Amino acid sequence: MTPEQIDALVAEGESETLEFKSSTGQRREAAMTMCAMLNARGGYVLFGVTPEGEAVGVQIGDRTIENVSAEIQRIQPPVFPGVERVRINGNREVIAVHVSHGPVKPYVYKGAAYRRVGNTTLALSSDEYNRMLFERMHSEQRWENQPAAGWGIEDLDVDEIRAVAAEAVRRGRLTEPGNREPAELLRGMGLYRDGVLWRAAAVLFGAPDRVEFEMPQCKLRVARFRGTDRMEFSDNRQFYGNAFTLLAKAEAFLRDTLPIAARFERDRFERIDLPLYPPPATRESIANALCHRDYSIGGGSVGVAVYDDRLEVTSTGRLPFGLTPAKLFEPHESLPWNPMIARTFYRRGIIEEWGSGTLKMAEETTAAGLPPLKIEDEGGCVTVRFRRNPPLPPRQGEEYPTEQQRAILHSHPGYSEGGVDGDKEHLTNQQQAILEILEGSDRALALREIRSELAAPTEDWRLSKDLRVLRDRRLAVLTGHGRGARWKRA
Repeated sequence: MTPEQIDALVAEGESETLEFKSSTGQRREAAMTMCAMLNARGGYVLFGVTPEGEAVGVQIGDRTIENVSAEIQRIQPPVFPGVERVRINGNREVIAVHVSHGPVKPYVYKGAAYRRVGNTTLALSSDEYNRMLFERMHSEQRWENQPAAGWGIEDLDVDEIRAVAAEAVRRGRLTEPGNREPAELLRGMGLYRDGVLWRAAAVLFGAPDRVEFEMPQCKLRVARFRGTDRMEFSDNRQFYGNAFTLLAKAEAFLRDTLPIAARFERDRFERIDLPLYPPPATRESIANALCHRDYSIGGGSVGVAVYDDRLEVTSTGRLPFGLTPAKLFEPHESLPWNPMIARTFYRRGIIEEWGSGTLKMAEETTAAGLPPLKIEDEGGCVTVRFRRNPPLPPRQGEEYPTEQQRAILHSHPGYSEGGVDGDKEHLTNQQQAILEILEGSDRALALREIRSELAAPTEDWRLSKDLRVLRDRRLAVLTGHGRGARWKRA
């Protein structure tokens, strides 16, 4: 590292990944910070830089580096950071210590674990510590990479194994095997070793009758509810089988259940045969549920539920590795809970790696003109929610030309009698206040900006509901999604 590189680092200022220490006398505090960085994204600690960001350097004695290294050795599990000496002025040097993202978190220093919040080092809570410890154990020993006791290759769907291997080779995601024997193909996919079949292989290729009785968590629940709650349903079924079978069953259910001929545009009387929700997005959501769910929960399942106003795909388990619903709508690393299962879906061409799945789902949903995609992590399961728009109501004096089109309009829960484009009648006081805020702004506003302008405090869910009413009446327009969502006057 050069003095110019030190200057560039110092110019950035202290942050989650950068800490300044005036002297090596602060090596204990520095070791706490390194521990915190190891538990986060890594970073640099610079000895010889003041808190104000002035690189003054330190004088290096016979035991200076040895003392710093001894303090670092108190961090467990052992780490070996890069330590560089950069001369900046006469006999004074900056000591730059670089730690990477820790592969075996949580790390502790003198028995305590730490985390970084901005440019501050804080103690790790017991819940955070336990989560990191569980995730570390999961990377080494997890449900999917344990032997499937009592299972043999004869219990698997051989045709599916060969179909996956052939597609993986065609896509360049698997090396051409020496032969097409199932054992050889499974070995090449990392699902079979030394005569032992892993549980992941049973989840991916298990015969349905064997799966139902020995791995009942390999279950798909599908339902079509009447209305917008679970009080009454018109279809309610369960399927057992391997992951590829369940994916096919879920897609078939959506094809049979979702209205296809339900799209009509004003001034066009012919039917537009488009699915209610974009198939690439719904397929991705079901595939993700099958790949990332927690199979260690014996009563778990994947659920696909269709309501009058939405489609929900749920999977048992929580978002792992510190992921949140908000982070899923930003560029993020691919951190599958079941990497062996996810890798096989990737080789088959069903999902993509590098954490792009949720971003593509959001793009497809927005491109279809639907409300933004929602993801929730609550109640021990992850839910992906697609919502539909209400059909355009007729303008005053107009009627739809067919009984079918009128029935579609009136059956939608978002429809209200007498609704017309730009209709301001029957708005609540808050909806009128929101509309005035949008009319008075020369730019599109985020939800938090609208909330701050309202005289009366309101919760986000209620504000979002009022904004959807304005959008459905063609009084407001939504652009973007996730954190980039903005509202403006239509």
